[in-house]
Amino acid sequence: MIKSTKVALSFSVLFALLTSLAFLPNLATAEEKTMLGDWEVHHIVFATTFLTPEIAKANGIVRSKYNALVNISVLDKNDKKAQNVSITGTAKNLLGTVKTLSFKKVSEGDAIYYLAVFSHDHKENFRFAIDIQQGNTTQTLKLQQVMYVD
Repeated sequence: MIKSTKVALSFSVLFALLTSLAFLPNLATAEEKTMLGDWEVHHIVFATTFLTPEIAKANGIVRSKYNALVNISVLDKNDKKAQNVSITGTAKNLLGTVKTLSFKKVSEGDAIYYLAVFSHDHKENFRFAIDIQQGNTTQTLKLQQVMYVD
């Protein structure tokens, strides 16, 4: 029970951290929302160094100035309930190098997050194509972001 409480606490802290990142003025990547069909898709990409060692360890994430985390949450646009979906995606740099994103589903109570880590170099510009599927419905989230090494 104690281990379960620690994991739940880690997810709560992770959620609090990810939510607070949107309010940091010097952070180049703030959480954003994109409407895709019947979904409200919240997304953020940031350096894994923003995670505490405890949160990173609890979620199997390697903290590194060369690693970034993609966090996606999908809500029903009408009732705002978290959606259980399948997510796949790629990050392609300007040289055409493609990195496959392997998303891990994290559930905490009614909240569901999809996390993927990828490596990057300083000032590397990525175009993301993230496919979100539920049943016969598929939507593609497209993002572009420059990653920096701190």
